[in-house]
Amino acid sequence: MILLISYGYIRMLGFDGVKRATEMAILNANYIKSRLEKHYPILYKGKNGFCAHEMILDCRAFKTTAGIEVTDIAKRLMDYGFHAPTVAFPVAGTLMVEPTESEPKEELDRFCDAMILIRKEIEDIANGTASKTDNVLINAPHTAVEVTADGGHMLTHAHRLLTLHLMLLKVNFGPALNVLTMLMATVI
Repeated sequence: MILLISYGYIRMLGFDGVKRATEMAILNANYIKSRLEKHYPILYKGKNGFCAHEMILDCRAFKTTAGIEVTDIAKRLMDYGFHAPTVAFPVAGTLMVEPTESEPKEELDRFCDAMILIRKEIEDIANGTASKTDNVLINAPHTAVEVTADGGHMLTHAHRLLTLHLMLLKVNFGPALNVLTMLMATVI
């Protein structure tokens, strides 16, 4: 019965729509690759440096340099409002990122911004600025109380602001924008 959903989607798109959706998925994956390749090694690029509709971020070295597992990154992504990409498949210690054809550029950028911030957090652990045993990655995900409370044991003021910013970009407050303003005021 699950095949009916795929069949209905393909029928709804038609031949030209399926081709366009495929092109957009490939474009989205390569956009993310171009933003993240300065921060993460990318596995399985083609001879011209492009990926297909998915790309694989190699996170294996972080276990040695910072004690960070790929699952720690996946949990930290939850703080930014993202469901984790595929973890440890097809290669152990990696994240497989497959943006769909329907993701807007703003959401792709929000994801890339979160991944770049996470990479900075890993670097802080690796260089000793943050603890290897008690840090924002291994203790993720964080509750809203932890993110907004002053004096959190591991979330600095900057971490709270960045986390809130990326979390709240995902939320459409509409007429309740005052709630966002009040929440940010409590953190700032």
